[in-house]
Amino acid sequence: MRRLHGVPELAWWWYPILFVTGLAAGFVDAIAGGGGLLTLPVLFATGMDPRAALGTNKFQSSCGTTVATWQYARHGLLKWAGLRIGILATLSGAIAGAWVVTRLDRDLLRPVVPVLLASIAVYTWLKPDLGREARPPRLDRTLFAFASGLLLGFYDGFFGPGTGMFWTVACVLLLGLDLLAATAYTKAMNLTSNLASLAVFLWTGHVRFGVGLTMAAGQVIGGRLGAKVAVKGGASVIRPIFLTMVLALAAKLLWDHFR
Repeated sequence: MRRLHGVPELAWWWYPILFVTGLAAGFVDAIAGGGGLLTLPVLFATGMDPRAALGTNKFQSSCGTTVATWQYARHGLLKWAGLRIGILATLSGAIAGAWVVTRLDRDLLRPVVPVLLASIAVYTWLKPDLGREARPPRLDRTLFAFASGLLLGFYDGFFGPGTGMFWTVACVLLLGLDLLAATAYTKAMNLTSNLASLAVFLWTGHVRFGVGLTMAAGQVIGGRLGAKVAVKGGASVIRPIFLTMVLALAAKLLWDHFR
């Protein structure tokens, strides 16, 4: 890499790799979440500053999540009037989590999250009908939106990995949504906490726009394709990809913890 005005400039061949990575991550994210498993290792591999890698990742993933959310909304799977409380609670939780992480060691959660993810995978595997059809809610929608928004928004701002997966399972188990509707709801909440985090990275100048826009172009295409596939295939498409990404993320977090 060459340095331009004190900032490492990537070799030209990185950009096709970044585009394809963004496309693949956008596709997976739109269906089940976990796209960061693909994007972050590639961004770190470029050799850029870790803070810039994290900020650039939030930038490009927010673009893909925006497109995926819009696609779900276009197919009538999101009712914005019913999402307002959840969005406000998630935004508040994400800001609080981002603030707390500056004062506490977020590695406190590192050994716990893989266990939670593995539990989700086992439960989903043992319940083949989970999310195949809508069921009566077990919790009032307003209470769910407020409590889940604060809790999962805080978690995303504080630590992050698996947030979308936790949202999806919570929507299925507590709201009684089918997997498709739960995935749509999850995208809207993920977008909220992503934008809150992105604002912090933009404010502190930790976004590489050339890299981010290249990946975002792939994310937009992948997010649109993934949402279309999910809408068309429903639970039969979402479930295996969801399980795969949950297990992959749990394995990666365990590997990072014990290596």
